[in-house]
Amino acid sequence: MNIDDADSLEQALARYEISLAPPQIERLDRYCRLLWDWNEKLNLTRHTTWDKFVARDLVDSLQLSQLLEPGQEVLDVGTGGGVPGIVLAILREDVEVSVCESVQKKARAVQEMVGQLDLPCAVYAERAEKLLEDLRYDVLVARAVGPLWKMCKWFQNYWHEFGCLLAVKGPGWVEERAAARERGMLKQVKLRRVASYPMPGTDSESVILRIEAA
Repeated sequence: MNIDDADSLEQALARYEISLAPPQIERLDRYCRLLWDWNEKLNLTRHTTWDKFVARDLVDSLQLSQLLEPGQEVLDVGTGGGVPGIVLAILREDVEVSVCESVQKKARAVQEMVGQLDLPCAVYAERAEKLLEDLRYDVLVARAVGPLWKMCKWFQNYWHEFGCLLAVKGPGWVEERAAARERGMLKQVKLRRVASYPMPGTDSESVILRIEAA
């Protein structure tokens, strides 16, 4: 576990001027410690310091959380170690968050963390497309799971089975959009940028794209 004794989640939050409720901070602290402990056995995250967690994982999750409506059912596509799904479940107790991860070992680790954090979050060891054959969601969220054209290909037969997909992307999103368009993957959908924000510590920006059936 890579934790600097001179640092803490609270200090990292203060550095980035992020204010959260004490219960949220406590749960996020516990989540990070569980995640980093699991990371010694499985490759779940490269963000193994408080600073990286806040600047990357938490900032993206906070931006996503602001786009969710109370009561919505949300599915995190390819959650990996639980970002953004677990973080969203901590930040927004008024939405129903589920996560899916097709790599069985990672799904089991996430299930264990969800249990220890006492979160009402369903964990599926399955691909999102498979879940959409039986389940319905208001919002799918995706972060670092693949290029835009590939995500659109995954869901090309399912756009009417859920409300929208919110995809977190970096500064290369314009090129990704062009590649998806060249492959004909945007013909069925409407795509628009719904959030844009600086990537802390860089000169770049991240965006959130909303993709839904045309």
